[in-house]
Parts: sequence; structure tokens; C-alpha cells
Amino acid sequence: MTILVIVEHNNKVLSPSASNTVAAAAKIGGDIHILVAGYGAGSVAEAATKIAGVSKVLLADNVAYAYQLPENVAPLVAELSSDYSHILSAATSNGKNILPCVAAQLDVDQISEIISVESANTFKRLIYAGTVVATVQSTAAIKVITVRTISFNPVTTTGASAIIETVSIVHNNSTSNFVSEELVMSDRPELTAAKIVISGGRGMQNSDNFKRLYALADKLGAAVGASRAAVDAGFAHNDIQIGQTGKIVAPQLYIAIGISGAIQHLAGMKDSKVIVAINRDETALIFQIADYGLVSDLFEALLELEKLV
Repeated sequence: MTILVIVEHNNKVLSPSASNTVAAAAKIGGDIHILVAGYGAGSVAEAATKIAGVSKVLLADNVAYAYQLPENVAPLVAELSSDYSHILSAATSNGKNILPCVAAQLDVDQISEIISVESANTFKRLIYAGTVVATVQSTAAIKVITVRTISFNPVTTTGASAIIETVSIVHNNSTSNFVSEELVMSDRPELTAAKIVISGGRGMQNSDNFKRLYALADKLGAAVGASRAAVDAGFAHNDIQIGQTGKIVAPQLYIAIGISGAIQHLAGMKDSKVIVAINRDETALIFQIADYGLVSDLFEALLELEKLV
């Protein structure tokens, strides 16, 4: 049994999610190979060889894979698939973009966002906005799976190196082209990897008030998140949205300020180790899962927090 893990990267740096996805693969058992599809991504392949448990890294280095377009990467994976029993990817935007295409080309079911490996063909995943854990079993010859990375502790890096094998297969779908991307640069920790997350909701009232969270986060070395209500209201950019339709986080400390606790938001942060909620509405749902709750005017509470840090 051999498992192929498709990793995310920017052609220079390997995403931390790779180690979590390999951890899920290790629980399935068998040899683990990593696929790096990119352009000028040799350094990414080298980094991948250091992940514990990986025996081989496949490097498909071609301009066609520069932006990991699913129209190009999916047929590459499908062509390589005959050597593998499982194909895994992190449940990131890229993983959710590529693996459904792979599953369709292989004519198999895809299992999304697993949180646990029960056996080589049985897995657990959350449904109904995280309120129910479903146990699913696949009889497909090749199992195509995305992994909720926060549910698996990352494997370590080692001094030993896996071998790198060059893949010469090129798929270039000319009907789909990369046009542009808009990157949000920040010195703060990456949201899904941060140890502390400060999140604001509609209770922040406007974007100027929301900026106070950034100042507080900078003092605490924290990342900033937002509820969908805050994003829809224009208080924050959608790249920091946390929830069922946003990013999934599980920091050591999650501070929710002015967030009511809609089930869609809870699905994205309920696995946080310690949850602190500040809301003036004592009946807010967020208090049901909070370890510490403060019923207070959030602006007065923010002022006191700013004095303490």
C-alpha cells in the first residue's frame, strides 16, 4: 500500500500543512510519497524530503504547474494514480480545488476533510457544520481524501532525506489560464498556524473599530480573524474569515470579541484549546463553548485589555 500526498507551496516554501497531511497518511500505513507540482520548485522538493516518514518525493517542475491550476495538476495526479492506494491533500483552497477533479477523472468518490483515520478504508469527518461526526467507508480502489489538518499533529522533520524523482509528465490545458492574484502581506502569524487568534464580529460595528483588534494582536503576537457577519458588513477582508465557509483554526488561545457564535462560525474555531468570549449579550451562543466568558460592553473590555498588554 503506497500513499501519494499532494503538498501546497508557493514554488519557494513548502506549506506547514504538508506535515499534518503526512501525519494522516502515516495513520493509514504504508509507503508515503509526496508530489510537488510547480515551477522552479526544487527547494520545495528538498524541504519535502526532510519530512519524517516520506520515502520519495516526485517533482513535476514545469511552467504548466506554476500556479497549481486544477485543470493541469488533476490529470497529472490521475496519470500517476495507478501506483497508489490513497491520494491525500490538505483541505485548503488548493486541495479542495484539485482533488474533486482527480476523483472525477478516476470515477471514484472523494472523502472530504477527514478528522480521524480508523483504518485504511474507514475515516471520520464532521457534517452539519461540525455538530455530527460521521464515520465513512470507501470501497474505491483508489481513495481520494482531503484532510482537516488541525486534527492531526504535524510529523517532525529529520536529517534523513527521501529520494527525489523527476516526473516528466506535462499537462497544459490551454482553455484555462492564470490571470492574476492579489496577495495580502502581513507581519502577523499566518491565521491557521497562529498560537493566538483574536477574532471580531458584527459587534465591532465598523471597520475603524475593527482596526483596534490589529493593534491588540500586534502586542500579543496574534493573528486576527473575523466572523462572516463582520466580513459581509465590510469590517474585514474575507481572507481572514473563520468558519464553515472560511478558515479552520485551532490555536492555543482564541479570543472572540463581539461574536454571537453562529453555528457556522463555531465550526471553524471550536477546537481551539482555550476560548475566551466577550459579548454584551449574556445569551450569545458563543458562551456555550467558551472556557472564559465576559458579559460586557466590548469597547470597554478592549480598553482594559489594551492597558494590560
